[in-house]
Amino acid sequence: MRTPATPRPMLGREPELRHLDELTGAARDGRGGALVLRGEAGIGKSALLEHTERASAGFRVVRASGAQLEAELPFAALHQLCLPLLGHLAELPAAHREALSGAFGLTAVTPNVFHVGLAALGLMATAARDRPLLCLVDDAQWLDADSSRALAFLARRVSAEPVAIVLGVRLPHEAVELDALPGLVVGPLTDAHARTLLAGQSHEVLDEQVRDRLLVEARGNPLALLTLPRAGGFAPPDTASAPSRVERSFAATLDRLPDDARTLLTIAGADPTGDPALLWPAAQALGLEVETAAEAATATGLVEFGTRVRFYHPLARAVAYETAGPAWRRLAHRLLADVTDPRTDPDRRAWHGAQAAAAPDADLATALEDSASRARARGGAAAAAAFLERAAELTPDPDLRAARTLAAVAAQLDAGAADRAAELLSAVDGTGLDELRQAEADLLRGRIAFLRVGDDNGPAHMLRAASRLATVDPVRSRASYLDALEMSLLVGRASGMMDRVLREARTASTPPRQADVLDALTVLATEGHRAGVPLLREALDGADGAMWTRHPALAVVLASELWDPRLHATIVEWLLKNGRASGSPLVLRLGLAQVTSAAALAGDLDRATSAAAEEEAIADATGGPPIIYHQVQLAAMRGRREEALALFETVTATAGSGGQLVANVHWASAVLHNGLADYRTALAEARRAVDLDDLFIAGFSLPELVEAAVRCGDRTAATDALDSLTERTEASGTATGLGIAAYTRGLVTEMEEHYREAVDLLADSRLLPYRGRAHLLYGEWLRREGRRRDCRPHLRYAHELFSGAGIEAFARRAADELRATGETARSRSGHSRDELTSQELHIARLVATGATSNEVAARLYISPRTVEAHLRNIFRKLGISSRRQLRDRADLVGGAASD
Repeated sequence: MRTPATPRPMLGREPELRHLDELTGAARDGRGGALVLRGEAGIGKSALLEHTERASAGFRVVRASGAQLEAELPFAALHQLCLPLLGHLAELPAAHREALSGAFGLTAVTPNVFHVGLAALGLMATAARDRPLLCLVDDAQWLDADSSRALAFLARRVSAEPVAIVLGVRLPHEAVELDALPGLVVGPLTDAHARTLLAGQSHEVLDEQVRDRLLVEARGNPLALLTLPRAGGFAPPDTASAPSRVERSFAATLDRLPDDARTLLTIAGADPTGDPALLWPAAQALGLEVETAAEAATATGLVEFGTRVRFYHPLARAVAYETAGPAWRRLAHRLLADVTDPRTDPDRRAWHGAQAAAAPDADLATALEDSASRARARGGAAAAAAFLERAAELTPDPDLRAARTLAAVAAQLDAGAADRAAELLSAVDGTGLDELRQAEADLLRGRIAFLRVGDDNGPAHMLRAASRLATVDPVRSRASYLDALEMSLLVGRASGMMDRVLREARTASTPPRQADVLDALTVLATEGHRAGVPLLREALDGADGAMWTRHPALAVVLASELWDPRLHATIVEWLLKNGRASGSPLVLRLGLAQVTSAAALAGDLDRATSAAAEEEAIADATGGPPIIYHQVQLAAMRGRREEALALFETVTATAGSGGQLVANVHWASAVLHNGLADYRTALAEARRAVDLDDLFIAGFSLPELVEAAVRCGDRTAATDALDSLTERTEASGTATGLGIAAYTRGLVTEMEEHYREAVDLLADSRLLPYRGRAHLLYGEWLRREGRRRDCRPHLRYAHELFSGAGIEAFARRAADELRATGETARSRSGHSRDELTSQELHIARLVATGATSNEVAARLYISPRTVEAHLRNIFRKLGISSRRQLRDRADLVGGAASD
């Protein structure tokens, strides 16, 4: 079958070509972007990619394509794309060189997919310095998962680079990472354009009625129009889709081939690399007449043999492979495995061997497990999962098969594929797993639930695992109980969970052991803070901070429960440092969220804003689920009513009716409304927060409840809350906790000595908002006592603290009190940095402390060129012109170095 070339210019594709021209035109001007062409097989996506290449004069073009049989090999497609650019590898920073070298198997470094994406961005940006770069990716529905995620990352990060990325994706597809990218559906040709295309095939003379039937059956699919009119188009009517009919046309062509030619095409279809150095030895090993077979195969127009084996269309490759039958496909893979070098490409050899296997094979399974280890070392979590999954299928021993299946589930979770992990896990249910394996399965179910939006069952799965482990592995059982509690905190569903965890942990049968956090929490819950706090502090301080490494989120909550800002700050800084060192986006985002919370409580709203901006940047780059609580706490301290209430409403609507996240919102709302002097609303919100939470939020909500209750005349509620707060803070014994309790006691007793005590205790506290509130409340009390001269210094100091920090609601409240004394508060001079966006502020602070553009880019998962673009906006808004002037800005330098 001779396949005619598609006429030029392309018929009926003016809208698509206009979009592509706009994309490449913007890239010429340094405004890169990406476009995903979506459509059914044969609709013209590949032709549009070819046209884009021809029309992009002056561009450097690199290409890659997905292949079904390479979908499990880590970074296979990204390697294709970057291979022509590796000459620039030496120009990259060392960290980027290491990431790409590790991903492509050149070194033993273990990068994560986002570091690889950032390194690929650096490579492309470097290669595009002299002329713009065009990246074309066909059949992206078959990209390996790691390449797909890396390309999605790249597409979101090239906006400041002269780089255009165009991907062709067949519909339907499962490449969910690409769904969020700008896309264009390539639809069928109009009837008029279809007729023109059909008429252009001068080698075919079609009867008019036949032509009309072909037009109807082709449904505007260009490949169908080019392929179906064989033999004058006289064929039985066909109601299948256009791609299906084209596939049958290809199959009919294959059926007419000699056996050797048909076998040669089967082997070629089984090898996604298109490497003749594999094809010819494999064919010769089978005793084929290679030259004759290749000549017959080439004559069909379905394939061409050169420096690469290239099929006319992916459908042709798929048909050549699928129609061969299972036995011939296995034979093709066995031949390819035999000719693949086990030293230079052991993974591809193992994979071909696995595809050739018709029955369980222990040796092959072990080889695949080894390949999984190598894939994991290269940062290819998805590939490791695929190798382990196939290894489990080929494992004859039931126990080892179950173990490998569970390992494959864990690898799928590492790759972020929660749904596939759940499918695999269901395969081992009811297979006679022992108690330990059942517990491991429950732990995996907990992780799956954690990754699924809206699934709150993770803590329950962890609890079941802890119960199973109680008799077979008591130490791990205790850790799993803490996992359940920590996970409930992370998903914002901690309400009541502590009681359940402690109750079940007490009933679990465990041998004598050293007291741990669970014991401390049990004493805290049953005997109160005076008995429980010393044990809790010992658990947090002991074993060189080992608890922080295992359960960092729980550790920061417990440090807050102790009213110990210094310990809290120490743990947060450790968490942030280890998040950066590990390269884990989730751990780093958790650390940045905690930095935001700690900075908000300390009144350093610039640092809180910067950390929140970095967390958002990483979330955007990695497509991670949102972390919200730190934004809520920042909004509470900033005190902008409309802005805060809109956020609170959004969070409450998505978080449900209970749990720690909702408790956070109620606490934040109480802080906001106390600042706004709306005490009735503050009282209701503080009560809800105390009722919902077991740890931290309940304690920090008590001062809000006392103040609001006193202002509303509810002495009973104020006294009860003060008693609870006093027990907590006296047990902890920190100056910060005792100082906050002292000013709330002054509110209830109206005794000056308590206000004085609060001011003294909080004089050196890191928590600026609470230090300011001690002076504000003392000044308010003095004014109501008629002591105007005495109250003004305290009100003035409170106003200076609040306004200088940007704590706006309490600053206005202090200003109102000063005006009531006859003194006008000095208005806060507007900071020019207020005009900066949160990301601009973060970049400005980093650069002000000496960070280079490359260092800033690495932290924010963006390119150095994007950093430079932000800096130009920053300079303009701040009225400066250099980095040196930025470093002279004291308001930007403070606190940024440790972020």
